[in-house]
Amino acid sequence: MEERSLQLGSFTYNLGGIFSATEILVVSSILVYGTLFLVHKKLERTQLITLVAVIIFCSFTIIFREEAILKWKAPVVNWIFAAIFLGSHFFTKKNATQLMLEHAIEMPEHAWRRLNFAWAYFFIFLGSINLFVAFTFHEYWVDFKVFGSMGLIFLFIIGQTFYLMPYLQEDDDKEDVKASEKPPV
Repeated sequence: MEERSLQLGSFTYNLGGIFSATEILVVSSILVYGTLFLVHKKLERTQLITLVAVIIFCSFTIIFREEAILKWKAPVVNWIFAAIFLGSHFFTKKNATQLMLEHAIEMPEHAWRRLNFAWAYFFIFLGSINLFVAFTFHEYWVDFKVFGSMGLIFLFIIGQTFYLMPYLQEDDDKEDVKASEKPPV
């Protein structure tokens, strides 16, 4: 989008381009996460990490008028998520995927471990590919960040679904057995 100058008295504002998009991102993030906080009285850890990263990276981008700072936001956020998944394996009794999904699915310990490492490696990969595209294919970076990253996440979740299917079917079979064991009313 081409920048256009808006003038109100002695104040001039350039609308369009990466810097006004960054300003809109900060304002909309504060509104969205602020509303979520008001409604739910808390933010999830991932929401809080994302909000803080948006505020920090976007603020520096706006203050210094340096696009490269903004390009580091997505990789760093992805790598923070990877660190959370990896750290949960080494420093907690239950890893991050187990904490998030154990209410919905039962799996053996080795399956939780594989799934957790898959998410960690995926976020490392996603952060790295974002950084590569941002600094190698500058003209496609925004499109990749929006559509490419979303597509990769979608593909990863489809792959994860195939990995989880045997455990999901097992739960369905258990419910069928329980239902057939109940005497008719």
